[in-house]
Amino acid sequence: VQLVESGGGLVQPGGSLRLSCVASGLTSPYYVITWFRQAPGKEREGVSCISNPSGRTYYADSVKDRFTVTGDKAKNTVYLQMNSLDPEDTAVYYCATGPRGGSFYGCKWPARGSDYDYWGQGTQVTVSS
Repeated sequence: VQLVESGGGLVQPGGSLRLSCVASGLTSPYYVITWFRQAPGKEREGVSCISNPSGRTYYADSVKDRFTVTGDKAKNTVYLQMNSLDPEDTAVYYCATGPRGGSFYGCKWPARGSDYDYWGQGTQVTVSS
């Protein structure tokens, strides 16, 4: 399994970014993709999760109503649309997957990084004026 993130960058407070996570090598029709983030000096945080094939989505309270996770099955890609960005959102964002993260019923939430076996390389998001 390989996961490749893209879409990070520098954005002003109040701005938007869309992250992409392209997955390859998934063999099960039942899987979840979760976005995590980690800022310097802070613990890793599960931000959002989407399950396949149910399409159920989950969000951390800190991003609810600002972030939206979607999936494009034809492209094997999961997107994280981030709006109304705040400097507190500055972090490296990772997508991850693994059988212990959830199943056909949905995501195990809140997500724990230790439940995930496969990780992307991460993409930096910096929110600053």
